[in-house]
Amino acid sequence: MRLEIAVAPPKDDTFPDTAHIVRNGDRAAVAPWEPCDVQAPAEQTVPLVFASPHSGRVYPPDFIAASRLDPVRLRRSEDAFVDEIFAAAPAHGAPLLRAHFARAYVDPNREAFELDPAMFADALPDYVNTTSVRVAAGLGTIAKVVTSGEEIYRTSLRFEDARRRIEACYVPYHETLRGLLEATRRRFGGCLLIDCHSMPSVGGPMDADPGHRRVDVVLGDCHGTACAPAVTDMVERELKAMRFAVARNDPYAGGFTTRHYGAPKDGVHVLQIEINRARYMDEATVARGAGLPSLARRITRLIKAMVRVDPKTLAAA
Repeated sequence: MRLEIAVAPPKDDTFPDTAHIVRNGDRAAVAPWEPCDVQAPAEQTVPLVFASPHSGRVYPPDFIAASRLDPVRLRRSEDAFVDEIFAAAPAHGAPLLRAHFARAYVDPNREAFELDPAMFADALPDYVNTTSVRVAAGLGTIAKVVTSGEEIYRTSLRFEDARRRIEACYVPYHETLRGLLEATRRRFGGCLLIDCHSMPSVGGPMDADPGHRRVDVVLGDCHGTACAPAVTDMVERELKAMRFAVARNDPYAGGFTTRHYGAPKDGVHVLQIEINRARYMDEATVARGAGLPSLARRITRLIKAMVRVDPKTLAAA
């Protein structure tokens, strides 16, 4: 079931860089498809929200034409099928937000304007963040490279193209996410966002752990600042009880979403979950693997455990 949410335009103090976007009616021209949707229960009964920002599979034709990479190499940056792995969330009373646009096209787990000036033929406005560690790695809001380190584009881009993509995809995704979080916090007194991701089984050249073989699941809570430790502890216990090898905050402590929205003192907790892709897919061909149904069943068990969280644990201090 779709949940239609009426949300206010982003406030300047929430998304200061989106204040520079001029809504000029060209969103539909950039994204004639819906940039995201919410799979919602008939009634939200728990203080949880699930989000899958990187499992989108829409690659616009002009993007493919501008890329020097074939579609499979572009898709290796996806958190492929993660929306399917967490698909049981609505059946247990929690909404699931799904991005439809590809991560390589626009990455919603970044600031609105984290851009590498070397990618553009024209000068970037002063409000663009050109110096973050993500930009330095080539993985800004508009990525320069895929996770293998290969460059995406044949030629330089223009800033207007990036701005239109961000307006069409990034802004509605975060408007919807913020609406879900605010509605959940108002209703239950607190909110837990589970930001759902997958990771390559081996650290790549753009990662902090190149060549390192990874555990099954990494939990990121920004070292306890974005989520109540009791919640992270509970999720870790449940995963280990299902015989997953689990790490915390290494190599992923949490991205923009975790850091930006995680505010336990205000009643908003965010936990990022990264699942090793070797558990459920063929990483080379980006195809579903034999392990996907079993993994989805175990993640459903985890969801059942998480929805039992005491709302008092999530309440504002």
